[in-house]
Amino acid sequence: MGCVQRRPVRVVLGIVMSLAVAYPALGAGEGPAAGAAPPPREMNGLNLLHFEDFEKDPGVIAKQWKPTDPKAWAVVEDGAGHAYALKGASDYTPPVRSPHNISLLNDLEVTDFVLQADMKQTGKEYGHRDMCIFFGYQDPAHFYYVHIATKADPHAHSVFIVNGAPRVSIAAERTEGADWGLDVYHKVRIARDTASGAIKVFFDNLDTPIMTAQDKTFLHGKVGFGSFDDTGNVDNIVLWGKKKE
Repeated sequence: MGCVQRRPVRVVLGIVMSLAVAYPALGAGEGPAAGAAPPPREMNGLNLLHFEDFEKDPGVIAKQWKPTDPKAWAVVEDGAGHAYALKGASDYTPPVRSPHNISLLNDLEVTDFVLQADMKQTGKEYGHRDMCIFFGYQDPAHFYYVHIATKADPHAHSVFIVNGAPRVSIAAERTEGADWGLDVYHKVRIARDTASGAIKVFFDNLDTPIMTAQDKTFLHGKVGFGSFDDTGNVDNIVLWGKKKE
């Protein structure tokens, strides 16, 4: 599917891997523009917990997100609206081998969830060129993350667990890599079911996951975005889920 300019999205309903879809299965570059209608309040039994298009006051946004290094992140103009940009290296050293650049949605922990966002990689092309999505985050040494990269290997393009030790891939299935392209937004979605332990990751094609995993180590936690050591933008974040009781 070819790349196009970002434009408003008409919200439709469908079913993807047993999940009701709040946005149509868009291809690369078709993220909703500033002022797009917010998503439904409920999705397949999961309540809408957060919707962020980064169009409100930057001070309010700053209170909602907790980055490993605030100087590495900023709300920037991008196309018709704004996005949350990871601009450079984070002055942060994790306690075990794991990503350096993380910004977590503050004061919110979820169990089951669907997390969706438009993501754009802004770094140079190489095998480990990546963007990451974090979930089940307990503390700096205990969490999951999805690493979407150009080429899969033991340390890239997989679902990883950080459990008091350097990250370990737990993907049951994964593709050979993902093409981030240049100056292109991609729709990324993660679906998590704690009862079964299922984790499904979608990239552009929302019918077929690019990664699957099954694990029950962390049954709740915070979610967030970032990169191992690259740069990129995140926009139009939608989180449906169940809050930790």
